[in-house]
Amino acid sequence: MSTIYDKLNDKQKQAVFTTEGPLLLLAGAGSGKTGVLMHRIAYLINEKHIDPYNIMAITFTNKAAKEMKERITNLIGADGNFVWVMTFHSSCVRFLRRFIDKIGFDNNFTIYDSDDQRTLMKKIFKENNINSRVYKERAVLNIISSCKNELISPVEYMKSATDRYEKGAARIYEIYQSTLKKNNALDFDDLICRSVELFENCPDVLDYYQNRFRYIMVDEYQDTNTAQFKLIYLLAQKYKNICVVGDDDQSIYKFRGANIENILSFEDKFENVEVIKLEQNYRSTGNILDAANAVIKNNRGRKNKSLWTDGATGANIELRQFANADAEADFIIKDIKAKANDNFKDFAVLYRTNAQSRLLEERCVTLGVPYQLVGGVNFYQRKEIKDVLAYLKTIANGSDDIALLRIINVPKRGIGATTIAKVADYANENVISLYDAMTICENIGIGKAADKIKKFIAMIEEFRDKVAKKANIANMIEELLDKTGYIESLYDEGEIEGESRKENIEELVNKSVDYEDGELSLFLEEVSLVADIDRMDENADRITLMTLHGAKGLEFDTVYLAGMEEGLFPSAMSSITREDLEEERRLAYVGITRAKKNLILTSAKQRMINGETRYSLLSRFVNEIPRDLLDKHILDTEKKYTQRTYSYEEALPWENKAKPDNVKNTLSFGKQFKVERQKSLDYAVGDTVKHIKFGIGKVLEIVDGEKDFEVKVNFEKFGIKKMYAGFAKLIKI
Repeated sequence: MSTIYDKLNDKQKQAVFTTEGPLLLLAGAGSGKTGVLMHRIAYLINEKHIDPYNIMAITFTNKAAKEMKERITNLIGADGNFVWVMTFHSSCVRFLRRFIDKIGFDNNFTIYDSDDQRTLMKKIFKENNINSRVYKERAVLNIISSCKNELISPVEYMKSATDRYEKGAARIYEIYQSTLKKNNALDFDDLICRSVELFENCPDVLDYYQNRFRYIMVDEYQDTNTAQFKLIYLLAQKYKNICVVGDDDQSIYKFRGANIENILSFEDKFENVEVIKLEQNYRSTGNILDAANAVIKNNRGRKNKSLWTDGATGANIELRQFANADAEADFIIKDIKAKANDNFKDFAVLYRTNAQSRLLEERCVTLGVPYQLVGGVNFYQRKEIKDVLAYLKTIANGSDDIALLRIINVPKRGIGATTIAKVADYANENVISLYDAMTICENIGIGKAADKIKKFIAMIEEFRDKVAKKANIANMIEELLDKTGYIESLYDEGEIEGESRKENIEELVNKSVDYEDGELSLFLEEVSLVADIDRMDENADRITLMTLHGAKGLEFDTVYLAGMEEGLFPSAMSSITREDLEEERRLAYVGITRAKKNLILTSAKQRMINGETRYSLLSRFVNEIPRDLLDKHILDTEKKYTQRTYSYEEALPWENKAKPDNVKNTLSFGKQFKVERQKSLDYAVGDTVKHIKFGIGKVLEIVDGEKDFEVKVNFEKFGIKKMYAGFAKLIKI
């Protein structure tokens, strides 16, 4: 007699039929874990006769929870509606709505979103005279969120503070929490933390939910933070029927607070844990899985497992290395166009940083290839890019009131909404542009604000003179960013967010390098045309452009991993510690296992970063793939990019391995970049140094990196730069 379990493989059946006690289900990429969870719930209800009311399934996103709910009801019928299938946060809202009065809140509490949090923090800064030059609102909110992820209270954070800044942040944290309490409000992180507090302080409430949830399942367990682990740990303590499903090799959200130790140390937290590995993959070809296994095995902090398939071996992985990033992007989009046959949805291009999407987007528009940008907005629609372009538009055309209104007080320069409204009224009454009204603002009656506006106008006029004198656009953008302090303002949102936005601006600078000095209008015209994608048919078949972080959980027939270069992927910063490097390697593993049939790895020998050309070695992750799994393609035809001619070529710089006979020791173009380790430095932190291009600066930090000393310098004209000592050749003065 056939059953719903017949199609499961042996390991999947074992996972479904193991219902009592703690279970760690290590589910590799593409191993059918969601199906296993659904069949496990069905088995509990149909065969073990467990009341659906006593089963809890927790996941991370509303989309995943909805899909799980639908699959359960399709599998077992109406009983599936009584299973508790929710996200962590939705579950906690349910707990707290019923019992939060036991820990001093009213049950009708308000939940603050990120905008509410920022508004509250601004109020706290103002009422407590907090120095906004030292403490940034969003930076402090990030600190508070990190503390809550680790269940660190304001008092505990104050005790662990090591300097004045951290002690000040702890004090703000304390005020923030007391204000939330006064307002009977919780922020998003509080939903987890207050639920843990409720369970720890109210044994009767914990006992109620422990009896309710006798069988607990947690999906994507590798993404849990410390607070989420504590919540699940408390709920599971009575019956200990807890099944956690995850893959430590796909733990890539450390920057969001995910703690990989939750899955690595699960067997230490519960007694008599059974471990089942789902290693059979139903997604990818054998060669793709072999490549993924070869890369991830280099991580030390992982559970031992290896993906395999009964399916086809498949094609080899393609490796293409180009002269520059323009050639790389051009090849990728042309290759997709040639192969797609009007079936673009089967193709995806994945990359490490958002900034890499710019060239790909431009080639899609130029070549008429429909695309969707997932996990972000169109490059030219991002806030930081729109801000910089608004400055340039104001310089190019003073009649553009929309551009002027966007940046008149960005970054904040003390020109408030009331002042702008008065100037706008004057402009309307006299039928002149807002810019023209600002040039005579001293006649409008706006008091001291007139001096601030005049200073802004003087800056714009200065840049207009530069345009008239055919100034270099890239240099002008960098000077504009320096004069306005715009880059510094980006870090108000936190270091990670600020760095990402800064990288996007650097990509805009790279774009501007392609234009002759003084061609500002031409630059703005092309940018406007490229940015105009809103007219595309949303139902059209499109390729997908997205970051590697955004791609987790997805799959495509053909995947391109772009920018496989040292310093980009893995990033330069990740190479400092083993833990960070291993997270980058897990990200590479996620990228490789998104591909079902075809995987193409691409890199550029040189890439423009912040307006300057940098040379890169092939990513170590490529070098970790066995050579017999790779096909290298030498393209000897010449292509033209931005009025320059490059030849396509490929090289395989296998580190510490014998080179194949057909790989030459020399490169046929460009300059081979090599970092030479310095034995010692004749300067130290705090010293003033000189760089051949960036000029005079002060050394902020020196790190003894894997390849060479990594030196961070704050240059007087160019801001903070990080570079290898051997490459920088800094001179102490």
